[in-house]
Amino acid sequence: MTVDAEDGGRWTSLRLAGREWLWTGPGLTSGPRVGLADFVDAGGLDECFPTVRGVPDHGGLWNQSWDGSVVYDDAVLTRTFTSGADTVSVDYHLEAVPGYRFVWAAHALLDCAPGAIISAPPGTECRLFPEAEPWLPGPWPEDAPWVTAAWPTPLGLDVFGPTDGTAVGAILVDCPAVAVHDRGAELTLTLSCPGQPVSTALWRNQGGFPDDAPYRSLGVEPMLGRVFDLATAGPGDAAVVPDSGELAWRLTVAARTV
Repeated sequence: MTVDAEDGGRWTSLRLAGREWLWTGPGLTSGPRVGLADFVDAGGLDECFPTVRGVPDHGGLWNQSWDGSVVYDDAVLTRTFTSGADTVSVDYHLEAVPGYRFVWAAHALLDCAPGAIISAPPGTECRLFPEAEPWLPGPWPEDAPWVTAAWPTPLGLDVFGPTDGTAVGAILVDCPAVAVHDRGAELTLTLSCPGQPVSTALWRNQGGFPDDAPYRSLGVEPMLGRVFDLATAGPGDAAVVPDSGELAWRLTVAARTV
């Protein structure tokens, strides 16, 4: 794997089971995004903290350089990589004041072809957000930040389909592991953090985003939390730093040919 420490600590390459798994962005920017105010999609994997959507958009780390660790909002996040045979494990360590609430996501955009399958336990609770309204059977409930459905949902989010002008985000609640099947290979992403809400966020963009110049991207994003926007987090929807002032979690990514 390759990491660009100057560009938000972004993962730029992940080669497992003989292939590249990370998608390269549509060339919206060149060079590090340090100091930019508005998020620019560069592809790869961005570390989103302390929120994904909301303020700041995609968190406050993507526009900073990393030096083994990074500081945001009086919190210090450190990560350590361990590589094995077709696996990569990342150990995260956060220091912050007790009670600090946050959402974190490994915002991984994957290089997958149409027809790729996302596997999660059938019936898993899936939160859908307002951009999904045009494809739902009924009107959006007034003032609802999300609606729930059982995976794979009426939208068939388990398939990365052809270009159809749609772009939908979702969260598989309390789902710590997801597998992606694409062109004879399988990628599994597993997140562990006992005592905290562990979910998987999805972003299926089949040429529906952005409005002015849409492209295709598939996000499979292990996350701490149950919402995209920290500001909408109810009880249990965000990770919370314990009384020790420290929190640790592990992300494991593995691949194999099938």
